[in-house]
Amino acid sequence: MSQPAFDLQATISRLFVYPVKSCAGVELPEMLLTEAGLEFDRAWMVVDEQGEFVTQRQLPRMALIKPQMKHTEVVLRAPGMLALHLAFDRVEKPVRVRVWKDEVAAYDMGDIAAQWFSDFLSEPGKPQTLRLVRFDPEHRRLSSMKWTDGVEAQTQFADGYALLVASEGSLAELNDRLAAQGHGAVGIERFRPNIVLAGIESHDEDRVDALHITTGEGEAELRPVKPCTRCPIPDIDPATALSSPEVGNTLRTYRADARVDGGITFGMNCIVIQGVEHTLKVGQPVGANYRFE
Repeated sequence: MSQPAFDLQATISRLFVYPVKSCAGVELPEMLLTEAGLEFDRAWMVVDEQGEFVTQRQLPRMALIKPQMKHTEVVLRAPGMLALHLAFDRVEKPVRVRVWKDEVAAYDMGDIAAQWFSDFLSEPGKPQTLRLVRFDPEHRRLSSMKWTDGVEAQTQFADGYALLVASEGSLAELNDRLAAQGHGAVGIERFRPNIVLAGIESHDEDRVDALHITTGEGEAELRPVKPCTRCPIPDIDPATALSSPEVGNTLRTYRADARVDGGITFGMNCIVIQGVEHTLKVGQPVGANYRFE
């Protein structure tokens, strides 16, 4: 059978998973696709005493917490701290926590993890009491069906959708604009994508109706459903956790998006249509057709 002809032909150039929401990502050559996105993506989250999620918006030093995926555990490292080991199969008591407007079922990860995050993220004179929780896989947290066109699409602790897709072309345009203003280039890590595409024009990921990925198990299909509105996190340098405004200021000059009431966007939130239990790999081809509305 011949391959269907697509308007666009791309390639997966990078894959990232973010085991702990708002901490650093892990780049891997291949990852398992689940109903809720990449395996272990935003499976853990830091919460305050009220069970409310916290992110780099409040605690930019979260950017300095670097996970490493091992065979049976995720290992977290941060400057000046001993490594924290989180076994994939170990949780403690069930709890209820909040991420944005959703109250979800989760499991507390215990006092050692809580102390580790509280110690590292507390500022002088401003002690933090924080807990680490893990998403309860039996809980179904659904993306906004206003944007998914009625599809019941699952996610874990991500802001709202299973996957974020961005492209090398979009980053290249931003860096060209930064350079024209005398600023240095930034990496794609600032935008926290799961999948980075090569071989397409700047922001073509905004303009397609579906991403058809050829995997070893067959075709996976991801549907872009909502432009990703950017908060101040892209202004935070992931290497230093220091914030400066040039990224956000530059995006505001050309990325106001009418689809989200003029919000500043970069990348597309996607849901999983087919391909659960397929393995996504760097180098896999991706076909897409332009969406006409």
